[in-house]
Amino acid sequence: MTRQGDLMQRDAGIGAQLGWIAEELKALARVQEGLHKLYTSVLGRDVSLDAVLREVAVTAMDLVSARYGALGVLSADGEHLTEFITFGLTEEEEVAAASLGVPRGRGLLAHLMADPRPVRVDSISEHPMAAGLPRGHPLVHAVLAVGIRSRGNRYGNLFVADRRDGQPFDEHDETMIVALADAAALAIDDARLLGRVRNEAEEFQRLLLPRLPDLRPIEAAALYRPAAAPRPIGGDWYDVLRLPDDTYAVVIGDIAGHGVRAAAAMAQTRSMLRALLYDLRKPPGAVLTQLDRRLQAMADTPLTTACLARLRPARLGWRLRCSLAGHPAPLLLVPGQQARYLDAQPGLPLGVDSGAARPDCDQQLPGGTTLVFFTDGLVEQREHSIDEGLAALARLAMKHADQPPERLCRALADDHPGDGLDDIAILALRLPPSA
Repeated sequence: MTRQGDLMQRDAGIGAQLGWIAEELKALARVQEGLHKLYTSVLGRDVSLDAVLREVAVTAMDLVSARYGALGVLSADGEHLTEFITFGLTEEEEVAAASLGVPRGRGLLAHLMADPRPVRVDSISEHPMAAGLPRGHPLVHAVLAVGIRSRGNRYGNLFVADRRDGQPFDEHDETMIVALADAAALAIDDARLLGRVRNEAEEFQRLLLPRLPDLRPIEAAALYRPAAAPRPIGGDWYDVLRLPDDTYAVVIGDIAGHGVRAAAAMAQTRSMLRALLYDLRKPPGAVLTQLDRRLQAMADTPLTTACLARLRPARLGWRLRCSLAGHPAPLLLVPGQQARYLDAQPGLPLGVDSGAARPDCDQQLPGGTTLVFFTDGLVEQREHSIDEGLAALARLAMKHADQPPERLCRALADDHPGDGLDDIAILALRLPPSA
């Protein structure tokens, strides 16, 4: 062979190696992009386990350009599937798959479930362990399956089926899905842990909040929901008291910040306010002034907003006296009228200036009026002004104004205009038709 031929052969070999390296780098970039997308979903606002599972399957399909994806979740004993989540199906295929229920794990599926090692099947119908696809199952041919393991425990299996280019899955595909499965195991562990912490924190928060007393003839309901962010403990609270002078004290408040410190400050503030309400027969503004002075006498008290109101029967309905400490005004739902907010001066939050005047607002309310007290997490959204959120809440409340207070609270919390990044507390009181 001539020297020129040798050089051409060498150049061809180098070109092939460079092409292989380029393909490897592209595959690595796709894996990194997929892992970044996965962890972004876990560290974002929605860290529920269902959301993580969905992101894992969708990311796997994107990495290898697969038409279908599925996640099989194993039972605690690893003997059967408790969930089988599918992606990429048409609407008709989804209906058919739902009618089949969770697969029982026979034939090839049983083999894939039992062996956590990666398995590539070029043609399901030709596999010796194939038992046939059930009626209504989408027709799939090539499958790549990888076990998901975390800290020695098997969680389930990740499946992708049928590359969009019609080619069988190759080693590059397997490498990417194995890497994704390893990352998915960590993400699933994180989601499970965060889920447990969230549930425990939410239960702790609820234990700090009071159970509403019997307020008859007033109908009352309250609801608390933690923020969607990973730190669910917050400082939102509410309270309703029937005082010895036959009036009702209603309060809703919000301690700045999140975490155990905010929850502890909330419990302390609520207890202190309760004592003041029983001892002082003064308007709400004066009671808030006393509360502010006591809070500022204590060290390191977080900024607090609050709305304090007194309700008492009047000759023509009910009389509401209210004072705001940097808190949203309550929403009034008067029968036959548009929803409106109580026209009251906002006042300063607690912890700013204990010497500042705190004005009171006096309002006569007809029987049948519903008062909705709430914290700003219900209406706050970073991309919109607070006024837009308040207007949206008023429109939403009008749609459910005739519902009992409990259903009204639930509807407002389910469809709230806020972005879910802060706690939500709602307290609804419906006054009887006549006092």
